[in-house]
Amino acid sequence: MTRRRALTAGIATKIGNHSFRATGITTYLSNGGRLEIAQAMANHESARTTGLYDRRDDQVNLDEVERIVI
Repeated sequence: MTRRRALTAGIATKIGNHSFRATGITTYLSNGGRLEIAQAMANHESARTTGLYDRRDDQVNLDEVERIVI
């Protein structure tokens, strides 16, 4: 349903429910949240699972890519 609605809205990026989970967890952690609390909010049994949704390192990679000038 999420992908269909995104396409209807003209969003070509592959998106799904897990995209929203990752955004929420990453935003929470970026603003000083603790992994254990994010784990409880996501209802994960393991902090390792919650850590898979942490995209803070991805932003560093995107910043590096944007510095490339062709």
